Amino acid sequence: MWCQEGRSTKLEFRVVESGVGRAEPRSQRPEGNFVVLRDRSIMPEAREAEIHCRESRGAEPMTEGQSFGGKSTQPKTREARAQCQEVVAIILRCSVKPFQSVLAAVILSLQLTSPLPLTGHESWLIPSAEAVLYSPETKIPRTGELALRRAIPANTSMKAIQDSLEDISYLLRIPQRKPYGTMEGNVKKALKIAVDEKESILSSMPAELRDKGSVLYTSLTDGKDGLKSLLQSIKDKDADKVSLGLASSLDTIAQLELLQAPGLSFLLPQQYLNYPRLTGRAVVEFAIEKGDGSTFSPESAGQPRNTAMIQVVLDGYSAPLTAGNFAKLVVDGVYDGVKLNCTDQAILSDAGLGKEKGYSVPLEIMPSGQFEPLYKTTLSVQDGELPVLPLSVYGAVVMAHSDVSEELSSPNQFFFYLYDKRNAGLGGLSFDEGQFSVFGYTTVGRETLSQIKSGDVIRSAKLVEGQDRLVLPKENDLVKQSSTSRLLPPSSAA
Repeated sequence: MWCQEGRSTKLEFRVVESGVGRAEPRSQRPEGNFVVLRDRSIMPEAREAEIHCRESRGAEPMTEGQSFGGKSTQPKTREARAQCQEVVAIILRCSVKPFQSVLAAVILSLQLTSPLPLTGHESWLIPSAEAVLYSPETKIPRTGELALRRAIPANTSMKAIQDSLEDISYLLRIPQRKPYGTMEGNVKKALKIAVDEKESILSSMPAELRDKGSVLYTSLTDGKDGLKSLLQSIKDKDADKVSLGLASSLDTIAQLELLQAPGLSFLLPQQYLNYPRLTGRAVVEFAIEKGDGSTFSPESAGQPRNTAMIQVVLDGYSAPLTAGNFAKLVVDGVYDGVKLNCTDQAILSDAGLGKEKGYSVPLEIMPSGQFEPLYKTTLSVQDGELPVLPLSVYGAVVMAHSDVSEELSSPNQFFFYLYDKRNAGLGGLSFDEGQFSVFGYTTVGRETLSQIKSGDVIRSAKLVEGQDRLVLPKENDLVKQSSTSRLLPPSSAA
C-alpha cells in the first residue's frame, strides 16, 4: 500500500499467529520500522497485525524491542519514538478507513450467513439502515413460500423451530465445504424444542384441530421425512437429501403453524370494520388464455397448452383488507375475461374495470417485527424498515395505487410483480419496496408468468380455498363515503 506523505512510504501488512507457537522470530523479520497492533476483538489472543514500514529516505531501522502497541515495550529514544508516532499517523491517515471498510464487509457477511450473533463490533460496522442497503444479499424472503411461512402468526416455539431450520437453507448455499456440524446443531436444537414444548405446541391449536395437529407433530419429529431423518442425512453429508428433507420439514412446520392461527392475531381499526376482510389464507386459481391464439409452452412431456393455470395464495394475516377486497372481487367474477397488460417488471390487470367495482382499501403494509399492519403509510427501507410480505419476490401479487391518492390502493387493479435482481437497488431490493400493498404470491405456475404478453386474457379466476375465511360487511353496517375514499359504489350505498 502506498501513501503520499511528502515522500513515498511503503506499508507492508503481515498477519501472524500469536500465542499458539507460530509467532515469527524477530530475527527472521525483515529490517525496517515496524508497528505491532493487536486486534483482540477479532480473535482474542490469537492474532497480531504486524505492519512493517520502510521509508525510502533511508531512516535507521528500529532496534530489537522497539515496537509500538500491544504488550511490546515503548521506544527508548526520542528519535525512535518520533519515528513510531510518524508511522502510526501514516497508518491512521492512509489505512484505517480502508481496513475498517473491509472488516465491516467481512463481519456483515458473517452476520448474514452465520446462525451465531456477532456482538461487540458496533463501532466497526456500518449503521443498520445502511447495512440493509449495502448488503450484497439482504436477508429477506426470496420466495413466496418462505415469505408466506414467515407471515403465519404462530406459537413462539414453532417459530423457534422454523428459524433454526431456515438457517440451514443459507448454510446449504456454501459451495464447497458445507458446515454440516452447524447444520447438525441446528436440527438438534429444533428437535429438542419440539420434544420439550410438545404440550404448548398442541395446546395452542383449537380443540377441534388438535388430532390433526398431533398427526403432523409426529410426522415432524419421527416421520420418514422428519427431523430425525434430516439429522441422519446431515451426518451422511448428503447435500441433496438434506435439501429435500429440509423442505419437507419446513412444509410440515407451516401446516402446524396454520393450525395454530385460525384467525387474525390483532384487532382491525374501527373505521375499517365495514370492509371485506380475509382472516387467514385463501387460494385463487387463474386460467390464462393467449389473446392472439398462440399457445403456452408445454409442461414436461406434454402438449402445447391453449390455457395456463396459475395459483396464488392470499395472505390475510398480513393484509386482511387488501386480500379480502381481492377475494370478494374474485367471488363476484369481476376478473373473468379481463385483459392483461405487460411491462418489463409487471403484468397488470386492465384498468378499465372502473371505480364502481371494489373498495378503495387504504394502503396496507405490515412491517417486519410488528404485529399489525400500518395503514396509509409507506415504509422507509433507507431507515431499515422491511415488510413481512416483500415486493422483491418473483410472482408477488400486488394492488396498484389509486389514481386519487397514493395512500389508497386501487379498487380492483392488481399486478404480478416480475422481480429481477438486475433491475433492483442496493441489497437486491426493489426500488419500490415498501410502497405497495402486497397481499399474496404465485405458488403454482410461476414459469408461466414470463410467457404472458399484453393482450392475454384472464379466462376465469376462482376462489378454490378459503371462502370460509372471507368476512363480508353487512349491508346495514356500511359507512358513508368520503370525498377521497370510496367504500361502496353509489348504487350499492343507496
